[in-house]
Amino acid sequence: MSSLSRELVFLILQFLDEEKFKETVHKLEQESGFLFNMKYFEDEVHNGNWDEVEKYLSGFTKVDDNRYSMKIFFEIRKQKYLEALDKHDRSKAVEILVKDLKVFASFNEELFKEITQLLTLENFRENEQLSKYGDTKSARAIMLVELKKLIEANPLFRDKLQFPNLKNSRLRTLINQSLNWQHQLCKTPRPNPDIKTLFVDHSCGQPNGARAPSPANNPLLGSLPKAGGFPPLGAHGPFQPTQAQVPTPLAGWMSNPPAVSHPAVSGSAIGLGGPSIPAALKHPRTPPTNPSLDFPSAESDHVSKRTRPMGLTDEVNLPVNVLPVSFPGHSGHSQAFNPSDDLPKTVARTLNQGSSPMSMDFHPIQQTLLLVGTNVGDIGLWEVGSRDKLLSKNFKVWDLSACSMSLQAALVKDPGVSVNRVIWSPDGSLFGVVYSRHIVQIYSYHGSDDVRQHLEIDAHVGGVNDLAFSSPNKQLCVITCGDDKTIKVWDAATGAKQYTFEGHDAPVYSVCPHYKENIQFIFSTALDGKIKAWLYDNMGSRVDYEAPGRWCTTMAYSADGTRLFSCGTSKEGESHIVEWNESEGAVKRTYLGFRKRSLGVVQFDTTKNRFLAAGDDFSIKYWDMDNVQLLTSVEADGGLPASPRIRFNKDGTLLAVSANENGIKILANTDGLRLLRTFENLSYDTASRASEPPKPALNTITAAVAVSGAAMAERVVSGMNGDNRSMVDVKPRITEETNDKSKIWKLTEISEASQCRSLKLPENMRVTKISRLIYTNSGNAILALASNAIHLLWKWQRSERNSSGKATASVSPQLWQPSSGILMTNDVAETNPEESVSCFALSKNDSYVMSASGGKISLFNMMTFKTMTTFMPPPPAATFLAFHPQDNNIIAIGMDDSTIQIYNVRVDEVKSKLKGHSKRITGLAFSHVLNVLVSSGADAQICVWSSDGWEKQKARYLQLPPGRSPTAQSDTRVQFHHDQIHFLVVHDTQLAIYETTKLECVKQWLARESSAPISHAVFSCDSQLVYASFLDATVCVFTASNLRLRCRINPSTYLSPSVPSPSVHPLVIAAHPQEPNQFALGLSDGMVHVFEPLESEGKWGVPQPADNGSTSNATAASVGVPGAEQAQR
Repeated sequence: MSSLSRELVFLILQFLDEEKFKETVHKLEQESGFLFNMKYFEDEVHNGNWDEVEKYLSGFTKVDDNRYSMKIFFEIRKQKYLEALDKHDRSKAVEILVKDLKVFASFNEELFKEITQLLTLENFRENEQLSKYGDTKSARAIMLVELKKLIEANPLFRDKLQFPNLKNSRLRTLINQSLNWQHQLCKTPRPNPDIKTLFVDHSCGQPNGARAPSPANNPLLGSLPKAGGFPPLGAHGPFQPTQAQVPTPLAGWMSNPPAVSHPAVSGSAIGLGGPSIPAALKHPRTPPTNPSLDFPSAESDHVSKRTRPMGLTDEVNLPVNVLPVSFPGHSGHSQAFNPSDDLPKTVARTLNQGSSPMSMDFHPIQQTLLLVGTNVGDIGLWEVGSRDKLLSKNFKVWDLSACSMSLQAALVKDPGVSVNRVIWSPDGSLFGVVYSRHIVQIYSYHGSDDVRQHLEIDAHVGGVNDLAFSSPNKQLCVITCGDDKTIKVWDAATGAKQYTFEGHDAPVYSVCPHYKENIQFIFSTALDGKIKAWLYDNMGSRVDYEAPGRWCTTMAYSADGTRLFSCGTSKEGESHIVEWNESEGAVKRTYLGFRKRSLGVVQFDTTKNRFLAAGDDFSIKYWDMDNVQLLTSVEADGGLPASPRIRFNKDGTLLAVSANENGIKILANTDGLRLLRTFENLSYDTASRASEPPKPALNTITAAVAVSGAAMAERVVSGMNGDNRSMVDVKPRITEETNDKSKIWKLTEISEASQCRSLKLPENMRVTKISRLIYTNSGNAILALASNAIHLLWKWQRSERNSSGKATASVSPQLWQPSSGILMTNDVAETNPEESVSCFALSKNDSYVMSASGGKISLFNMMTFKTMTTFMPPPPAATFLAFHPQDNNIIAIGMDDSTIQIYNVRVDEVKSKLKGHSKRITGLAFSHVLNVLVSSGADAQICVWSSDGWEKQKARYLQLPPGRSPTAQSDTRVQFHHDQIHFLVVHDTQLAIYETTKLECVKQWLARESSAPISHAVFSCDSQLVYASFLDATVCVFTASNLRLRCRINPSTYLSPSVPSPSVHPLVIAAHPQEPNQFALGLSDGMVHVFEPLESEGKWGVPQPADNGSTSNATAASVGVPGAEQAQR
């Protein structure tokens, strides 16, 4: 079959999948042998559908094809046999033995005899090798892990495990394009062409008045056409057989096109083409009377009318007609703006490290914290915002006696050591340093300058060239490579070696771990130019590619993990950046613009899923990932080495660049400059700290949790991501004003609009009260759900005043609606929506929102506002919704009958029903680190559930003030901290921070009985602040690490004096997903306000100094005891 025919099969598979023809999809996968659907295979194995499992496998391999195939079939049949024995179904077991397992006797007769002898045992677990066999479910899961490894290693499955990267509804798009051409060839084209059928070519007018078949009840027709365009193609209606000649353009799609088409089956490949190509098509003409056509795609304008629930796939492959939202003005490649405006090009900081930087890495969460390793073995830690060097350490072996004799001898002979790589762990609680001699050192980070020795590993003979962190099997590991031609994997908690990968013939230069579709793997590059890939097993390398340059090559994925790049420099100085086609192991595109002979090894980095950068020719060079031509280059005011080292921070707003004379330059874009501006007024903060010599700021939450180096979970908890410090917890500058007691901390009070930036969003007269509020994940829009079940969406556009297009209090947004004018309105059943509990959840890429207002749950397309489906009619009614962080098809639904339902959208099935609360559910939050779901209810109880098996792990009631009991109206909300280990609890009486694994309250702030109740509260996006709103219309800002009040915004700041504040007050509060100092309020009068501090201030107030200059006792003192900040309310 030709490659085009193969691609056509994939288009048909996509079409069938989008239309939910599930059995047909898998039948075509099996019959074509082009795509092995691992998810379907896993489901069938888990369900024990052994006949279907083998039938599906038969489309790809047979028992005797190779040793991998033989082992796959043997494991399946052995499991089937053991299950029959476990059920004491001897006749079934004998049948399986004779029919299925007998075939393996010729290969291993002893094994077959041993299997046969299991029939004589009362319980086959009496066999020593099967003594650990558990129940059927766990046995299938264990076997499946082995099967997946065998399938991935089997060459017959190569290039069949991943569906091609296609845009949604690609087949419909191609048909529309074909119709477009046909319409342009019409002799008398109509401005509003009317499609009648796909079975014959389109024509606007038929001779002799003939008409195409009537469109009445034609299932292929979609919604009404736009002016000048065809209606989008419908989602249903099977293609019927027709008779036609094979058109020339399509003949190449078929390996042997028939000379005469079969009377029942069209040879024209579902009739996509027309007759042989006329001259006009070779030189297409566009009639002057024919307006430019814009054929609407089925993706954007047509919503499937199918009533069955539709599956929500991962964000990359959304269900039919649900596209990632790209609002007008927010396109990543908007022509109105220069793409390079988003790049960090302005030199904002210049630092001096003291020795030449070799490697740099920004903290993944505290994105102004820069780790540096140098050519003399030093490491430095910088807070680039305040220009403070928090830490400097020289190279030192921690335990020389534990090192190999070869290392000890080498250090005696030549003590000179260079840092080859520094890198943070994904959560920022650890960082690793690898050296040019044997050694890897892992430090734990606890905020500010609190860095502690964690692990020292004598990892490789010779230099250690690279290090990376990864989490196969949900356990953090350290991956290293070295001059001894090996890659090694170490347990990050204990330092125990887990794997050694051998197979390279030259020193291994770099490693790049990644995962796709739950498959964990590692790319490695060696100095001979070879690229290899390894799974976490001992079965050798899976691929063997040649890297351009064939010398020093590094690899990196785009931030979303969908695109793979490499950068290499040859011994002759020729440098290459390329993008790879992973499935084919081939270079997809090569980027241009390097110096002909680079003067050193070029380093590169990626950012924002859009840009590439490399240090070359005494400058920084930038490329757009989709364009091989150089986008721009920056010299950073000069003073750069020939091949500068570079590193972006996570958001791509800052770029660290090594400079001459041991320097580091920090380049920033507009957002980066704003981020750095928050540090420019630190002198007041640090001077107000204490009257004694400054001490390293301890993490107050850390104090509540014991540190255990042996237990990884405990260590992660104590580290709190290394990111619990507030913005001023950097190493204080020591000044002569340290003992100046005249600078006493004072609460920042904001009472006038001029003291901050606030913006009232355009109003909608139909709305009376805002019930739910959230920023979109992109940060450029705010979505509200009103008490009357209507959704409102405000979007900010790119403009000269707002170049980023992000939400801001400085520029007013647009209250947006699609051109159809429809509103997203929830089903309200028989209830009064004003009296119902509203809830919604937004998908990770802002494509769709799931919402309820007392009636059925609705799924809306955020681009068209159309209702895709509704499900779960009350009773009970949904009161809280949360998407599973790893699977968009799984939704946790809190109910008003106190249960939590785990619902699979794809199969329209409740997988589990969790019972533990006594009143309605008011809050749900997932932790993807701990794999748990935390729930809260109107009963003031918090429960922790495993998200693997959905069993309840712990439960605890809130510590309510004396005399206060939970009421039916008391909502208890929960939200995870950035570290995914601690979470915020919000109740009308209090704010509290809980540690999840022990379900212990480590911080608590109690509202005084005489003060107004708390209406809502959230973490800022970096979890450094807590924003809380109150029923008296006051808003308070707390430092998250100790729940101490730092700023109070009074009602007079944003409410008109004519409005009595008790009648108008905030009901909900939302934090911007990228701007930690921006939040929005949804009010009881239907208004929404956005708040930011003044640009001159850059932040909300200053944190309270710790008691006696120390926070070490703050936890014990504050839990359950109202502090000074309560008295101030």
